[in-house]
Amino acid sequence: MLEHAAGQPWIYPVLLVFFFIDGFATILPSETAIVGLSALSLHSGEPNLWILGATALVGAMAGDNMAYMLGRKIGLTRWKWMRRPKVQKMFAWAQYELDKRGAVLIFTARYIPWGRVAVNYVAGQTGFRHRTFFWLDAFACITWVAYSIGIGLLAGQWVHNNPLLGVGIAVAFAVVLGIAVDHALRWWHKYLEKKDLAREAAASSAAPAAESPEPSQKAVAGADLSNPAG
Repeated sequence: MLEHAAGQPWIYPVLLVFFFIDGFATILPSETAIVGLSALSLHSGEPNLWILGATALVGAMAGDNMAYMLGRKIGLTRWKWMRRPKVQKMFAWAQYELDKRGAVLIFTARYIPWGRVAVNYVAGQTGFRHRTFFWLDAFACITWVAYSIGIGLLAGQWVHNNPLLGVGIAVAFAVVLGIAVDHALRWWHKYLEKKDLAREAAASSAAPAAESPEPSQKAVAGADLSNPAG
């Protein structure tokens, strides 16, 4: 059934919806789909890898930008699943990282299923410039598609006479590698966060003690002089 479905023209619009939903909900295993179908294509020629890659790219970008728009329109607490402590912790992490290194985060989060959803929602909610987000996300999605297809082709070559076994090996390989990449990226972001904290601590300890304000610098009722924007 899988081999038969891979050669049908309707599989591409189905996959388009599949990748689109995964961009803002993470309830569908998009990495598994593209890796498995790439391994199958190596043996049967179906589905067409170029069309599969284009479908995955368009669907992933559309899903990521939908998450951005939802974050801008509804915020981060509208739905019940958003208010879960673990999800709120992920949102807080994404907001901190976006403030520090938005470009790096948007690129790397594409490889972390829950991470990319959190980053996309927070980018919209915090008003991160949409044009910048769009192009950073496009670059991230292109590399993600190439990476996923590459894993499928590499693992699929290990079994020449049994394409479905090749699919199974490719999916298992992708899961293991995905866990490794997930942990590596998380460790890297935590490392960068620790460096930020150490730099801030060093800067605060090196700063001279605050002097008493001059009469002209005293606080004015209703005004915060440390925040000119009010």
